[in-house]
Amino acid sequence: MEDVAIIGVGLHPFGRFGAKPALEMGAEAVRAACADAGAEWKDVQFAFGGSFEVDNPDAVTGQLGLTGIPFMDVYNGCATAATALELTADAIRAGKYDIGVAVGMDKHDPGAFTSDPVDYGAPAWYGEMGYFLTTKFFGMKINRYMHDHGISHETLARVAAKAFRNGALNPNAFRRKPVAEADILASRMLNYPLTQYMFCAPDEGAAAAVLCRADIASRFTSSPVYLRATTLRTRRYGAHEVHSTWAAVEQDDAPTVYASRAAYEQAGIGPEDVDVVQLQDTDAGAEVIHMAENGFCADGEQERLIAEGATEIGGSLPVNTDGGLIANGEPVGASGLRQVHELVLQLRGRAGERQVPGTPRVGYAQLYGAPGTAGVSILST
Repeated sequence: MEDVAIIGVGLHPFGRFGAKPALEMGAEAVRAACADAGAEWKDVQFAFGGSFEVDNPDAVTGQLGLTGIPFMDVYNGCATAATALELTADAIRAGKYDIGVAVGMDKHDPGAFTSDPVDYGAPAWYGEMGYFLTTKFFGMKINRYMHDHGISHETLARVAAKAFRNGALNPNAFRRKPVAEADILASRMLNYPLTQYMFCAPDEGAAAAVLCRADIASRFTSSPVYLRATTLRTRRYGAHEVHSTWAAVEQDDAPTVYASRAAYEQAGIGPEDVDVVQLQDTDAGAEVIHMAENGFCADGEQERLIAEGATEIGGSLPVNTDGGLIANGEPVGASGLRQVHELVLQLRGRAGERQVPGTPRVGYAQLYGAPGTAGVSILST
């Protein structure tokens, strides 16, 4: 099996961009990733592209150049970008290709995602009437977790406030204004216990990464980052997930736990070796839960760690240094590759005002896609 290097990353800013098509954003992200890699589009032998709104992400080749390469489209909920990254890496690991691109793009309307009768078996009017919103799932999940493990409302506000502070340091973020914890707690209640400022927003953007065989990375760049692990897992029966949050089941049933354990084993490291972390923070509660599910602390320990500042940029476990989903928003297909973009900058020491002190060597990214798919990637210098 070939080792895989990330030699270039590119990002189209996240936010709202009027009539600008998602495909155009995707093309800009790929061009930026190729430029960062010191490669040209004609060097790319294949690609995987992910999107929720774009039916055919492969159509981005019309803007990049019709070189005839195989381009595969994927969709896997909020884990779409992790899926594209793993499939790109696996094709190189298997020796089928030498260099490829993973790209994600999306363009969402404002507001929470609603029911889809195909995906969830509920009539469309459930979502239209507000009876079947994604915010409901996340509120139910963290509410139960807070009850079981002693997490306070103030901790949720601290998580969101950190995201806004970090987002203010990120020129590509959607929300770039700090918000005080008191204002977060006082903002409109959406789904108890989560207030408006504790949620991310679906928005627009794109991100891409150029991957190649590790042994040829030096042909393109002097600062490759190595992809040590990519894993995807789905939930098992009875999992404490979005549709069964009332059930008294164990944390170990979560797909993130399985994906995380598999990634650590694949990379040959443990959570104690990780220097900088990107976690799915669709809401502030998700970041809290995912800290434990990925092995960075015990259930309930988040209350103390967050209060002490452990997850801040200068803390012992920096989490979501670019503002995460709460500050960046979530164009579903691009979200996970935004995480990779941030980790590569951090590991290269090029994250500017939000750079983690010292020299981070290991980065960790996790995605969770409702109703139960998780992806984990581990990067290192």
